[in-house]
Amino acid sequence: MKTHLLLTLSLLFIISNLQSQTTKKFIDSGSVNNQFENLIKNSNKYQDYKVVKLNWLLKLKSNINDSIVASKEEILNATTTINNQKQIIDSLKTSLSTTKNEITTLKTRITTITFLGIDFEKGLFKTIMLSIVGGLVLFLLFFISKFKQSISITKQTKSNLKEVEDEYEEHRKKALEREQKVMRRLQDELNKQKKD
Repeated sequence: MKTHLLLTLSLLFIISNLQSQTTKKFIDSGSVNNQFENLIKNSNKYQDYKVVKLNWLLKLKSNINDSIVASKEEILNATTTINNQKQIIDSLKTSLSTTKNEITTLKTRITTITFLGIDFEKGLFKTIMLSIVGGLVLFLLFFISKFKQSISITKQTKSNLKEVEDEYEEHRKKALEREQKVMRRLQDELNKQKKD
């Protein structure tokens, strides 16, 4: 009976061992770390070694390869995205630089005035133009006053000329009268002398 009992117990142990091996199943979802943990936990022990089913190792290898391929695709996609963003950033930097140059040019145009091909600052240009206009106004006033003065002098001169002409005419008339008187006297004297 002892043998019988030993045989039954052995049989039960083998059946339970087989049953435990057949019910153990490899979990092939989740992270790679979880899959390794599951593999180690569900593997049979033999002395200091773990006995792992070959199909579980192959499945784990396949999962790891899939994870590596997926990671490489993510890295490639991330690299492509980074390169695209670098190109966008470079183009934006170029655009920003161009915009800054345009702003500088516009500020210069706002603060300067180009006259006869020469750039002047607005304040300086206004000062120069006001000085020129002021100078021209002063010259105009000077010439207007000189013109009025010359008109006044011309009128005075014409008036003086008229007076001189009148005096001359009067003097001529008097001189003519005197000459006529003298001529008459002379004639009278000549006539007197002829009669005598």
